[in-house]
Amino acid sequence: MPILEESARIRDALLAVQTDVNAYHETLQRGRLSAIRQELGYPAPELVELSGVVDARIMHKTPVISPEALETVLPVTVASEQTTREARQLIEDVLVGEDDRLIIVMGPCSMHDPEAALEYAEFVKEMRAQYGDDLVILMRHYPEKPRTEKGWKGFIHDPLLDGSDDMNLGLIADRMTALRITGMGVPIARERLGANTPQYVNGLVAYDSIGARNVEDQNARMYGSGTSSPIGFKNATDGSPDAAISACVAANVEHTFVGLSANGQQAVVATRGNSTAHVILRGGKDGPNFDDVSIKEVTEVLRDKNKDTGLSIPEGVVVDASHKNKVDGRQMPAIENVAQQIRGGSVAIKGVMIESNLRAGNQKLDPKHPARLEHGISITDECVDLAETRTMLGMLSAAVQVRREQSS
Repeated sequence: MPILEESARIRDALLAVQTDVNAYHETLQRGRLSAIRQELGYPAPELVELSGVVDARIMHKTPVISPEALETVLPVTVASEQTTREARQLIEDVLVGEDDRLIIVMGPCSMHDPEAALEYAEFVKEMRAQYGDDLVILMRHYPEKPRTEKGWKGFIHDPLLDGSDDMNLGLIADRMTALRITGMGVPIARERLGANTPQYVNGLVAYDSIGARNVEDQNARMYGSGTSSPIGFKNATDGSPDAAISACVAANVEHTFVGLSANGQQAVVATRGNSTAHVILRGGKDGPNFDDVSIKEVTEVLRDKNKDTGLSIPEGVVVDASHKNKVDGRQMPAIENVAQQIRGGSVAIKGVMIESNLRAGNQKLDPKHPARLEHGISITDECVDLAETRTMLGMLSAAVQVRREQSS
């Protein structure tokens, strides 16, 4: 059964349960709170007309299923757990220099079609088998998209691509897709946009990132300090690495914030700090920043930060070949430059991000006619196709081999 079809069946069943649970909790809480108010000696509330004062711009609210309920129906499997655990450890080993391989995060700019995502995952599985000695390859699985103004906010928000915003369906289908991909032995990476959705794929994500639009957000930094995965922070949209470096410092230390528990209730979350937090370079308003000079400047600042703070922030970077690191709209020049630096002995480059899909380019989504979309083509940023992805991986694998031979 197609993932969206099966997810709709699960949604209907879980929403019925969630509605009953919510009603029970509301009844119980209302009675208990009334008694507590009287015990504390506070008077009964006055009758106040709050229309136009409270929820003045809210059209409606819909119950959302809890992470715990979803996990009960779609639990983490042994295969998925092993995939995630092993990949996290390998990534951490690469970041701290205990493994000389290169981290590769590759996949669609955004996931909008679960069936196409599974097809792409088969390709990733093949590439992992072919290049596993030199590259730690993860699949980019991004179901949420940050927007500066407006537009499709991602698969979790609008899985039917028609503006219906069935987020319960999106959460279920996203988890089901992630389970199937990791069950194939393919670890996934994703960008985090908030502290509420991570619980819905708990145990299934091997690598987290915070994007350029969110890197200065205190909440994103606090979340990064508590994620179980290694996490990268992209430089801000202006191209400066300062915000990403500051985010790494912030994520390394303990924080307390309001987050979501598995049962769907808000909770005060206290974190340990995340020593895997590292910088991702993605270019900026003045152009690319994947060159050796830019990378050297960042690593020197990181080294000084570690001396000043006593932290152990990874003194290397991941290079995003897309976004503002594209040259004339192409990712290949960034890959060629990175490969050249690695062949030259650079150990500062810990990984590369590639926006890749079944077919090259991108297409525009028309919410009135989502069925007209072509299979395997991005609906957000342009991607390279499988053939060019193979070429890129071969180039990077060969570069790692040369560096390894030089150091031995």
